Amino acid sequence: MRLVFAGTPEPAVPALRRLIDSPRHEVAAVVTRPDAAAGRGRRARRSPVGQLADEHGIPVLAPRRPSDPEFLEQLSEIGPDCCPVVAYGALLTREVIAIPRLGWINLHFSLLPAWRGAAPVQAAIAAGDDMTGATTFRIDEGLDTGDVLGTMTERIRPTDTSGVLLERLAEAGAVLLEHTMDGLEDSTLTAIPQSTDGVSHAPKVTVEAARARWDQPGHIVERHIRAMTPAPGAWTMVGDLRVKITSAGVDEATRLAPGEIQATKSTVRVGTATGALQLDTVQPQGKKAMRAADWARGARLAEGATAQ
Repeated sequence: MRLVFAGTPEPAVPALRRLIDSPRHEVAAVVTRPDAAAGRGRRARRSPVGQLADEHGIPVLAPRRPSDPEFLEQLSEIGPDCCPVVAYGALLTREVIAIPRLGWINLHFSLLPAWRGAAPVQAAIAAGDDMTGATTFRIDEGLDTGDVLGTMTERIRPTDTSGVLLERLAEAGAVLLEHTMDGLEDSTLTAIPQSTDGVSHAPKVTVEAARARWDQPGHIVERHIRAMTPAPGAWTMVGDLRVKITSAGVDEATRLAPGEIQATKSTVRVGTATGALQLDTVQPQGKKAMRAADWARGARLAEGATAQ
């Protein structure tokens, strides 16, 4: 089939690479978000998906909005049979959805209808789910509400961060997306409407939502930290300093008041609503990640210091 792939960040790259390598499909163009300022120099940088397309000589379209008339004309001229999508990052209008004859097919990193929205991996870890997966579905005008074409499952491991889990889902999901493209070409897939039961939502995670809440039970705070790692990063305030927590473990044997910090030469613990949380690595604002004990020694925490 003749495809136009839409995607932007690194997790979309395995799917694009797999479709480029597929002997059955032609990636005629790639749609991605416009170049964005990045790095210390704040220079405009092509998205990871755009970079891979450039490496293979594939035309890149980067409209400000998919509804732009110029983009609609370009896409119509390319004439794709289907548009596979992975984390593109912009809403599609009715006009653009109607262009490919087989529609726009999204690879979403959850088992729909669970965790519709922008942050399904973070939501699954934070909720304590044992299983997750990926779903391919036909995009409609709703938010991740379209008919399902395929699914795959993945167990969530006790130490998974959202970054680690997303890497596994991106690789396995790429296979699912390729198989979905094959099935659409062969007319062997049956689209199944999503169930109205078990619907949950995973909105984009804001920096404020990533803040650790020490009045919650320790196991919930620990899951929150893993869910927010690597981005946007769970954080707390210690005095007037923002500290990002990059890894931690539950210590139910130690009892501290919520937010109370206990620092020794080798450990840093913070109280929660149940036991304590032992901080393994942290990243103080403006510095690199380091062992929590090293940070505490350098910070010379005052007696009675608290995390808030």
